[in-house]
Amino acid sequence: MTAGVDLSPKAQAIGSDEDVVRVRQLVRTVAVAVKLSLVDQTKLVTAASELARNTLIYGGGGNAEVTVVDDGRRRGVRIVFADSGPGIPDLDLALTDGYTTGGGLGLGLSGARRLVDEFIVETAAGKGTRVTVTKWSR
Repeated sequence: MTAGVDLSPKAQAIGSDEDVVRVRQLVRTVAVAVKLSLVDQTKLVTAASELARNTLIYGGGGNAEVTVVDDGRRRGVRIVFADSGPGIPDLDLALTDGYTTGGGLGLGLSGARRLVDEFIVETAAGKGTRVTVTKWSR
């Protein structure tokens, strides 16, 4: 426990806009508890918001699991977004700045990737998508 915050892994279902807000709140709470800087908190919450929205819109819903990680030198926050949707047909294209299938700005995946320290996407047609992001304290 840090400052009264339970830092055990937390899962949040993503099935509605309200759940996207809950993911943001959870990520902010954990980021503050592990003492990420305000800038890094904002980057992580922004990335989490984009990825939670993608999970809802493109994956048909899923879940996010927020975990505190420690590599012996520093602490950080790892979030895994998982869905059982159609998968991403062309990951390279989807990670290209400006690419969008939703009529938005196209900053979702590529923007989220720039905001975090580690970014891993696992996807397969018909099998869903799993995006793992980590932000480390400085």
